[in-house]
Amino acid sequence: MALTPHKEKLLAAIANPKANDDKEILEKAYEAYEKWVGDLNKLSSKRDKRIEEMTSLLNEYKDYLEVELIANHGSPFNKRQKGQLKLDNSVLEEFLTFLMHPDILDNLPDGIETGSQTAFMSLSFRPTNIDSLNDKPEIVLKQKDQDFTIGKSIYYKFSPDDSFKNNVTKNGKMFLAVLAAEVKVNYDKTMFQECSGTASRLKQGCPLSKYYALVEYLDMQPEDVRLTDIDNVFLLRKAKRLPYEKRNIYAEVKKQHKDFPISSDIIKLFVKEIQNFINATWYDPNEALQRGSFS
Repeated sequence: MALTPHKEKLLAAIANPKANDDKEILEKAYEAYEKWVGDLNKLSSKRDKRIEEMTSLLNEYKDYLEVELIANHGSPFNKRQKGQLKLDNSVLEEFLTFLMHPDILDNLPDGIETGSQTAFMSLSFRPTNIDSLNDKPEIVLKQKDQDFTIGKSIYYKFSPDDSFKNNVTKNGKMFLAVLAAEVKVNYDKTMFQECSGTASRLKQGCPLSKYYALVEYLDMQPEDVRLTDIDNVFLLRKAKRLPYEKRNIYAEVKKQHKDFPISSDIIKLFVKEIQNFINATWYDPNEALQRGSFS
C-alpha cells in the first residue's frame, strides 16, 4: 500500500542521476510538498468546506510544481520525462487519500485500506497433470496496480489435504478493491479503452465493485461510459489538453492552469459517489421478495 506516492516519486527523482540538472528545483518541490501536506493536516473544516479548502491547496501546490518549477525552470529532461517520473499525476493519487477522512466521509469502517494498491482481478488453478492434483495447488493470481483504491487485504490458503500440511499447502494474499480509480493527467482514446478493459477485469473478480477515472485534461471526444464497465470519468479541470505546440510554453501552461483550475465541485461529485457506495447495501437476497426481482 502506498499512501504517499507523490512523496516517493519526488524522492526517487531527487536521487535519479539523470535528473541532476533539476536537483535544485526538485528539492524546492519537496519543500513545497511538505508545506502542502502540513497545511492539509492543519485543516479543521468539515464536509464541503473542507473539500473546497483542500482543492484550493491542491491547485496552489500543483501550480507551483508544474508551472513555476517544471514548465518555467525545468530542464529538457524533466519536461520530457515527467510522464515517466509521474510527478504530476502522483499529486492527485496522494490527494485522494486525504479525502478518506471522518470529517468528509461517514461510516467508513476502521481497518479499511485505501491508497495505491495492486488489486485482485482473478484467481485460477493450473494443475500440470492429473498427478499434480495431490500436490501443492498451483495458483495463477492476476492483479493490476491501481492509482487509488478502497478495499481490504484478503488472505487465503489452499491444500489438497484437510489438515493443511505445509508441504502441500499454498498460502497467499491479495487486495480486494471494492472501489478503484485511475488518475490521468491527459486522457485519450487508448487510455479510455485500457480503463474499460481494466474495469471489466476487476469486476469479474468482484462484480459489485466500482471503477472510475479522474482526468485533468481531455484528449478525446467524450464517450458513453454506460457502454463500458467504467462507472464514470470525472473531468477535474473541465478542459481539453493543450495543442502539441503549446505544451512546453510556460505562458500557455500558466494560462491553462489559471483558466481551468481543478474544480472542487467535481471533487465533491466523486466524494458523493464514494459516500453513496459506502452507505449502500451491496447485496441482500432477502430483499428480492420485497422487490419482486433478483436485482
